[in-house]
Amino acid sequence: MIENAYYSHDTHGDYDLISIGSLDLEEGGTIPDCLLAVATFGELNADKDNAILVTTWYSGTHQIFRDVYIGPEHALDPTQYFIVCVDQIGNGLSVSPHNADGANASISMSAFPKVRIGDDVVAQERLLREHFGIEQLALVVGGSMGAQQTYEWAVRFPDKLLRAAAIAGTAKNTPHDFLFTDTLNEAIQSDPGWNGGEYASNTDVAAGLARHAKIWSVVGYSTEFWKTEAWRPLGFDSMESFQTGFMEAYFGAMDPNDLLAQAWKWQRGDVSRHTDGDLTKALGRITATMFVMPIDEDMFFPVRDCAAEQALVPGSELRVIANVSGHLGLFGLQPEYMAQVDKHLKDLLATQ
Repeated sequence: MIENAYYSHDTHGDYDLISIGSLDLEEGGTIPDCLLAVATFGELNADKDNAILVTTWYSGTHQIFRDVYIGPEHALDPTQYFIVCVDQIGNGLSVSPHNADGANASISMSAFPKVRIGDDVVAQERLLREHFGIEQLALVVGGSMGAQQTYEWAVRFPDKLLRAAAIAGTAKNTPHDFLFTDTLNEAIQSDPGWNGGEYASNTDVAAGLARHAKIWSVVGYSTEFWKTEAWRPLGFDSMESFQTGFMEAYFGAMDPNDLLAQAWKWQRGDVSRHTDGDLTKALGRITATMFVMPIDEDMFFPVRDCAAEQALVPGSELRVIANVSGHLGLFGLQPEYMAQVDKHLKDLLATQ
């Protein structure tokens, strides 16, 4: 275990750390004490039928949802719903390489086991059922890796959710995206300070994290984002100052092993594992009313990939979000992004 002040209540506000006990993993191995960071909003009603699960993306935590997506002015309205945001395993708040200690000391740092999207979903289902007494969800929603978890929920536990919204993510990762994620990993692992995952501080890997941030800027944002200087309304006076003051500052605070643990499962997200590689059969299992919501300028998960999968989901709808930022529009950098997300989610929640 190493200390990192970024992963604290000072940065991420109120949340609880809840143990669901030992978690056996799909790839083998076990997390002895699976601790999940959980932020909740609103109240669970007497019938326990107003619960919404929000799943997190790569590098993200519940805090982005608190800041941007959740509130009485949004579709994710805590005056109507009990919203449970569960931080994915390995994201730095839930059990992760850098914070594994106590019962988890044997899996700290480079010894952290391989975790799959399915492991996250199994852990979340156990948490909701055993800790909150929730047997069925009104909605599961997430973006990017959160969309991967949303698909996993809909395929693995079709009777446990009524609705699903997958924003800017796919049910089965593509070869191009796998290769791209390799470049993100190599940016970190090529830094001598990474030391095979046994560094003393994330600052030992500062150069690798800076390269990692630059690669994100190349593909995470669209060509139009840079061409139209869409960073100016965010308070920056040059492309370079945005890269340093926003992107490098964001990733530079994080733990390298945590990022690598998340990247491994991102690369291998694939619901067809449930059906011997048959994606059509896997997506045909979905009974939830589903909206598939790609971002039109997304270079990670382009509309054509999301639309091809949506066509395999019975009764689903394709709702394309127009946003100049591309994949990282998920951060809600432009007001028009959240206006579209809220409209689509309100329409989805209104379905019977």
